[in-house]
Amino acid sequence: MPDREAVVARLMDLDGRGELTTAHVRLVALSVGVTVRAVWYWIAAARKEGRYSPRPRAQLTVTPEIRRLLALWGGNVSAVHRELLSRAADDPDATPVLSLSALQRAVRRDLSVGERAGLRGGEAARRAHDVFGKRPAAWRNACWEGDHKHVPVQVDVEGELACPWITWFIDCATKMITGVAVTPHAPSRDAVLAALRTSITRTEPFGPVGGLPALVRVDRGKEFLCTTVTAALGAFAVPVHDLPAYSPHLKGTVEALNDAVEEMFLVSLPRYTHRQRLTGGRLADPDAPPLTFAAFVALLLEWVRWWNTEHHPSGLGGRTPTEAWNADPTPLRDVPPEHLAFFALEDDGRTRTITTNGISWRGRPYVAPWMVGHTGTKVRLRHLPHHDGEIEVFDASTGHHLGAAHLAEQASPEQVRALRAARTAAARRLRADLKAAEKLRRRRFAAATTPAPPRPLGTLTAAEADAELAAADGRDLQALALPGLLPHAPVPDGWVLPRTTAPAGPERADGDPAAPAAPA
Repeated sequence: MPDREAVVARLMDLDGRGELTTAHVRLVALSVGVTVRAVWYWIAAARKEGRYSPRPRAQLTVTPEIRRLLALWGGNVSAVHRELLSRAADDPDATPVLSLSALQRAVRRDLSVGERAGLRGGEAARRAHDVFGKRPAAWRNACWEGDHKHVPVQVDVEGELACPWITWFIDCATKMITGVAVTPHAPSRDAVLAALRTSITRTEPFGPVGGLPALVRVDRGKEFLCTTVTAALGAFAVPVHDLPAYSPHLKGTVEALNDAVEEMFLVSLPRYTHRQRLTGGRLADPDAPPLTFAAFVALLLEWVRWWNTEHHPSGLGGRTPTEAWNADPTPLRDVPPEHLAFFALEDDGRTRTITTNGISWRGRPYVAPWMVGHTGTKVRLRHLPHHDGEIEVFDASTGHHLGAAHLAEQASPEQVRALRAARTAAARRLRADLKAAEKLRRRRFAAATTPAPPRPLGTLTAAEADAELAAADGRDLQALALPGLLPHAPVPDGWVLPRTTAPAGPERADGDPAAPAAPA
């Protein structure tokens, strides 16, 4: 149906030139699907009021106050309407509140589906109704995306259950996983550097994919954007684009990979933590034997091989990532192995000297066979983050690599296991003590059915309170550490004692103070 304003504007143009006829009115009425009388009414309103459109109705609009109330009540329009009625009842001069249906129509008209979802469920619910653009197709190694993935599977790490982390990079054009690193704990920069190294090198297990990318896109994770990673990529002129936090749509390729690995692989593993649960939240098989960490890594690498060589992701025209990679004629920029030998090593920042005990770093000696005959040489150290068992030594004046050095007195595996067990036992004892203290400190109150002050439960006798206070006073070491409890030792004879000032006596008539009285 044509717009009424445009129809009336044409009729008024004819009317202004004196050419408007009944035939024009009938033709317009037939075209727009209204009666001839309605068209004459439009013309009369335009002649008298200058109004070409329908008269606006008085209707409720969503004001900022209503938006705040919707946020307060979680998007519940009925609760907002009751709140407005309550306010109107308390204030006789307030604007009358329209019906609930009018408020519901206003909310549907003035707020989008995403805004209403955001008022109910927050930013994540609002973002689910957004429309995101798609980046244009690129070539291989044009851009990599990297991310961490917390694995919801419990694996056996030296007798303890832990959920490992995956750090990986994926080529956005071919969907090829270029490198993976797995850690049994939260990853740090060493995991990122390991994944980068496997991504750049075109050798097994991920070869022939690799080379230097033109761009690496990551989020604002502190591990990805640390100085070490930026410097490691900057040495090869590879920029890092840090995306805003909590914006997974800006790196959709790796986020889709994170979802795919869980839906296609992790869900089938034993002790998957997101598995369906029975009544009461119980697992169907809570005693399932966990995978060892080595077995999990082996299965993950096998799945990565399947993804790269057999899977057909959408957007590749029915090809596998390997086929898409090999079909791309874009030249690859390889890095010589000698340039990657010390990739991403951190500089110690100090000049040290080789002594008869080797090289001292962090208070511990490091030795190597090549150090024989080099006592007194000034050197610089470089090391991989969190790997303190081995360091790389360079000549301080020339920068020439001298060799690797190892920790001289490294504890045996049995000693490490015993130390870890002792630390675990100490932590367990402390945790038990803290829980016991919380039980003593916690107060419980009776359930309230009317607005009244809370009524404490658990009656305590006066004798019990005095006994516990006495025990607490005995444990207060600060209260016991009083200097008055320790008598002063006699003053040695050789010490010079302070001179005692005689007290002032009464003044004489001439204004001079009277001489002090002689001692009795």
